[in-house]
Amino acid sequence: MLPVRRQIADQIRDVVGSDRLDLSRPPGDDGLFGPGSATWAVHGDFTAMMAGGIASLLVQMLHPAALAGVWDHSNFQHDMAGRLRRTAGFISVTTYGSTEAAERMIARVRSVHARVKGTLPNGTAYAADDPHLLTFVHAAEVDSFLRAHRTYRDPDFPDARADRYLAEMATIAHRLGARDVPEDRHQLARFLSSIRAELRVDARTRMVARTLLNQPAPTPALVPVSKWLTQAGIALLPDWAAQLHGLEATGAMRPAIRLGTRRLGGAIRWALAG
Repeated sequence: MLPVRRQIADQIRDVVGSDRLDLSRPPGDDGLFGPGSATWAVHGDFTAMMAGGIASLLVQMLHPAALAGVWDHSNFQHDMAGRLRRTAGFISVTTYGSTEAAERMIARVRSVHARVKGTLPNGTAYAADDPHLLTFVHAAEVDSFLRAHRTYRDPDFPDARADRYLAEMATIAHRLGARDVPEDRHQLARFLSSIRAELRVDARTRMVARTLLNQPAPTPALVPVSKWLTQAGIALLPDWAAQLHGLEATGAMRPAIRLGTRRLGGAIRWALAG
């Protein structure tokens, strides 16, 4: 691998912590999904997944209980990169790791969720392991990842494969304790429409969003990539979510962002393939 290519690849892997993950699988163990799965396809592109991850977090923080869990139980203002790396690690292991490693990771997250409880500013109790909240967090995530894959990686990804992806990923949500999890595109659209009345923006939402969107790049060399992927994530937001965040002005830029992100994705795949 050429030195520049190797340097780029190493820096990218460090962003998600993939160089510290054991994704090996015993012979005959394809993990929870396997190489032919829709999940392997959707989760297989760094660029699309990073943009989708940003969009997912922006949607998730619109729910007061999801926001409170981050606000009350994390060091997001000083360790947003660590939070993103832990999320990426969970997705990587449950997607590509052995069955045992995936189940161990799911159990660990359930244990963390069991401790994340508190009270909203209006006095309402919240808990990270509330099944309805878990379903919302999951729905925001898979909707964003699927949008990212079809926008930035494979615009011809078939509807049947998209539905298969949602059905496969629903198994993770169920294992985490979610209920009534959407398993196809129509169910997902209905769920997200039904929950919009619960979503809102306040000063705390705006602060968490600013922290996410203005987090420093891990290295100076990745500053342009980080800034571009942030805009790519914003451009993925559903119109109603962009309006709540006050980010709807980016709508006119979506064609240019889509083209640029596809080119960026090609360059990153080149670096990682070497």
